[in-house]
Amino acid sequence: MNVFAIIGRVVLATLAEIGALTRFVWLALTHIVRPPFFWRLIAQQMLRIGYFSLPVVALTAFFTGGALALQIYYGGNTFNSESIVATIVALGITRELGPVLGGLMVAGRVSAAIAAELGTMRVTEQIDALTTLSTNPHKYLVVPRVVAAVLTLPLLVFVADIIGVMGGFVVGTGSLDFNPGVYIKNTVDFLEADDVISGLIKAAVFGFIIAIMGCFHGFNSKGGAQGVGRATTNAVVTASILILAANYVMTSLLFAN
Repeated sequence: MNVFAIIGRVVLATLAEIGALTRFVWLALTHIVRPPFFWRLIAQQMLRIGYFSLPVVALTAFFTGGALALQIYYGGNTFNSESIVATIVALGITRELGPVLGGLMVAGRVSAAIAAELGTMRVTEQIDALTTLSTNPHKYLVVPRVVAAVLTLPLLVFVADIIGVMGGFVVGTGSLDFNPGVYIKNTVDFLEADDVISGLIKAAVFGFIIAIMGCFHGFNSKGGAQGVGRATTNAVVTASILILAANYVMTSLLFAN
């Protein structure tokens, strides 16, 4: 019977966590459309989430595009590898690797930072102080981060798409001796607007996941410094898993036809 008791506790704890997360997401969504709007805080968070994440996202995209070009060339050098490399690099970066890797890198940086910041505010009772001062903590702390992440992630991924394709171009023309004009022509001919737009839609969803996970775990942290550390770790892990799961679902929906 102890085994069933353990299973029951795990199931109940999981359902309680899902319920708390659902309620948290609902509060965040409802407060997004209600005034007042803290535009200055949103602008600050856009700077922190977007601009300061640009170097790591750009480097990740560039080397991913270069490595992808090498792998495709070595795997398909018996065919017309020049057209294959250009096409698959462009499609792979814009549809999948750009948004997914960009989202994972931002999750590791931003979700952890949000959870640590809000977790510290929770354990030092600063969030309770906001409530005492008649300031809604969801409106003041959560909404600016969620809005900023949803707006900036597509911009980051768009830049990552450009740099990732450029990484494949640099490797293809510099190391694999491809003709630059032919490489660019193959990229332009096969790349469509829907490929880029689908990646940007994914990026917006990933931005929401990153901000929500960071805020949720930070808001519910407890137990002092160790609790803040656990909240930071849980935020990054859950955000990364949800990004991968959401990517699968959206890929199935966007490219079903």
